[in-house]
Amino acid sequence: MHSATLDAGTGWLILAVFSVIWIVLGGYLGRRAVGLEGYMLAGRKVGLALGTATAMATWVTSNTTMAAPQLALQMGVWGMLGYSLGSVGLMLFAPLARRIHALMPSGYTSGDFVRLRYGKTTWRVFLAISLFYGFGWLVSMGMAGGVLVHALTGIDYRIGMSVILAVCVIYTVLGGLRAVIGTDFLQTLIILVGVVLLAWLAITEVGFERMHSAVLKERPELLNLLMPAAIMFLFNNLLFGIGEIFHSNVWWSRAFAFRQGVGFKAYLIAGVFWMPIPVVAGFIALTVPALGINVPAADMVGPLVAARLLGAGGAILVFIVVFAALASSLDSLLAATSDLILTDIYKGHFRPEAGEAELAGAARWVILGLGLATWLLCLPRLTTLAELLYFTGAFVASTIWPIAAGLFWRKANAAGAALAMIAGTAIGLAGYFLIGFYVAALISAAVSMSIVLISTWLRPADFNWSDLAVSREVHA
Repeated sequence: MHSATLDAGTGWLILAVFSVIWIVLGGYLGRRAVGLEGYMLAGRKVGLALGTATAMATWVTSNTTMAAPQLALQMGVWGMLGYSLGSVGLMLFAPLARRIHALMPSGYTSGDFVRLRYGKTTWRVFLAISLFYGFGWLVSMGMAGGVLVHALTGIDYRIGMSVILAVCVIYTVLGGLRAVIGTDFLQTLIILVGVVLLAWLAITEVGFERMHSAVLKERPELLNLLMPAAIMFLFNNLLFGIGEIFHSNVWWSRAFAFRQGVGFKAYLIAGVFWMPIPVVAGFIALTVPALGINVPAADMVGPLVAARLLGAGGAILVFIVVFAALASSLDSLLAATSDLILTDIYKGHFRPEAGEAELAGAARWVILGLGLATWLLCLPRLTTLAELLYFTGAFVASTIWPIAAGLFWRKANAAGAALAMIAGTAIGLAGYFLIGFYVAALISAAVSMSIVLISTWLRPADFNWSDLAVSREVHA
């Protein structure tokens, strides 16, 4: 058991204040969203400042601010440094974003690309993987909201999770991607200031020497740079992060929404500024031995350490920072996943004759349904954040090579892309259960790469890049 640092009344006050801010701001920004394109892609007019902020804020998820400390506590130095390699995915997506905008100036989703590039069978395999991952990420963030509120205030996990999820659903429904990107800008500022302040206060209160001595005495394995599992995790997380970004409609929708020439710069800058955040967030977990904190669950270590170090003020700061991180990612994923469901599932499979007016009306209902499904899946809290997150690693890593090859290599073929995703996922999952979560993405990416390369060598295609410019209305 642990004692909450904040009383429930303070917790409810913070929830109420920031809930009102995000809902009002989202509703205000959403007033300018005109038509389906305005609602889904912010009118394709997003500039560099907002583009960089939304990319960075979306990638600073609850997993960054809460799972990074968990991994530092479990795997030591490589845990937090390995998590920081997620920035490589953002930076590598920069040239992809430029390529996507050039090839598909009228595209809407990552599903559009896979359908036009590889055909319906590969498209459906991709959709299954993408939607499974989307739900996994949504559930992990919903869980993080409940864990955060409970750890700091004692408010029941289910109540805190429900409130945070409901707030994000409401303002995303009101304003679409325009509301998401606008709130991301403010959330980025809050996250950056809060994380830097927390790190500075932690160093001041504990100090490197005391921290190092305590870890060396009680948890020396955390300083072992040759820990096999940690080294595997380092490379696994690199590929996991690349796979997450390369395939996810969260990032593709922004590539379509950014003005011409913005995508490359926005993703590159966001990656550079994001890199130190997991290190800072994970660093505070190494104070656990020095402070003698009892951590009842590994994914609660971040809030508990900050609360012990900084008291009520620190707990409030952590609450605000993680709330901002949660909102900045939940809203993005709600919008992007609903876009896939709306255009690739609803229109692509059930209502091909649906026009823009019908789709615009259905978009809000899809977001509401997605929010409800996420809430139901979050209720049991069956696992920890890191375990849930890395379970999806086998799925997303299998998409890296089909996506990258499909964008730059006209010889990549549809059969190879589909087989790469199926086999990569299956064998990666086998590694997850037989070896550990820290190898799932690594194995999946290796299998997928081999299949794409071999299939292209055996049966090279000759794709016409102009076929990607076809309107999304083409749903055979």
